[in-house]
Amino acid sequence: MSIVAEFSIEYSAFLDPEGELLAPLPDRFKDPETLKDLYRQMVLARTFDAKAIALQRTGRLGTYASSLGQEAVGVGVAFAMRSDDVLLPSFREHPAQLGRGVTPEELFLYWGGDERGSDFKGPREDFPVSITVGGHAPHAAGVALAFKLRGEQRAAVCMFGDGATSKGDVYEAMNVAGIWRLPVLFVVSNNRWAISTPRIEQTASETLAQKAIAAGFRGEQVDGNDVVAVGAVLGDALERARTGGGPCLVECLTYRLGDHTTVDDAARYRNDAEVSRAWQADPVARLKAYLVRECGWDKVAESALLEDCSTTVEAAAERYLAMAPQAPESLIDHTYAELPADLLAQRADLISTASMPENEDG
Repeated sequence: MSIVAEFSIEYSAFLDPEGELLAPLPDRFKDPETLKDLYRQMVLARTFDAKAIALQRTGRLGTYASSLGQEAVGVGVAFAMRSDDVLLPSFREHPAQLGRGVTPEELFLYWGGDERGSDFKGPREDFPVSITVGGHAPHAAGVALAFKLRGEQRAAVCMFGDGATSKGDVYEAMNVAGIWRLPVLFVVSNNRWAISTPRIEQTASETLAQKAIAAGFRGEQVDGNDVVAVGAVLGDALERARTGGGPCLVECLTYRLGDHTTVDDAARYRNDAEVSRAWQADPVARLKAYLVRECGWDKVAESALLEDCSTTVEAAAERYLAMAPQAPESLIDHTYAELPADLLAQRADLISTASMPENEDG
């Protein structure tokens, strides 16, 4: 008997839960202003998250998926990407979207059921949120194939949770990405829970990163609560992808501190002790601890940041709430480049119905 294949999975971390260095910072993270900006982005994402939940609880936003505890993954992704790369997000990736230039107002619109929220003024080629678990992975492979066929040094970044790695869509996308050496990065936010199914019941794989090996490309694991580790590993993977090095899967170990969505009650399937332990690895507190100790971050700077983030989010929420709803015919307007006859008739009916005055009974 002989061994025909062996593999290993690298794990990267730079900041421990107390904000102490585990390894020297990579060059692009040595400027204190860079770290302060990453911290600002995580605080903004958490501020947006809290406001979105408050709006949902008061009936002014639809069902919403919190990113609480996973901010370092999204912010690290946005930091690693270039402006001409393309992000294909799942439904818990607002930290990455905000970092890419999507506005809080646009995100409020989307989660309020208004498709104008997907018409980004900033990253025009980034994809809208994918609610279907793993359904956007083949799209990411398609985007990457387009880049390769055009000879463009760009990359697609596809983000999803640990549960999506058990979906056929993801395996198929990884398979074609491997065989065609596509410039695509698959980012797995392993938050330990696929709704109510724990990671240990989803797959027998020791790591999720090793699932890339079967598809013929590199898989890595990082501390997903360490924004430096996420940004550094993803930055290297994206540079390889853009220059012909092929795809990569990066498993980010993190934890979903909140419910799966605002219609979930996580207390039904996990205990308080587990969540309390996870809070000790909070990515926001971790980077703050480092900034306080090494970069002169103080209470004045913290207070100013919190006020700025609150002002930004509250102003966006006010604009969202004041915006007139879309016209009813917008339901049909963007379904086809040229509307077929039956939809033209339905569109006319919508316009006619919307223009009719209400009767006395309402």
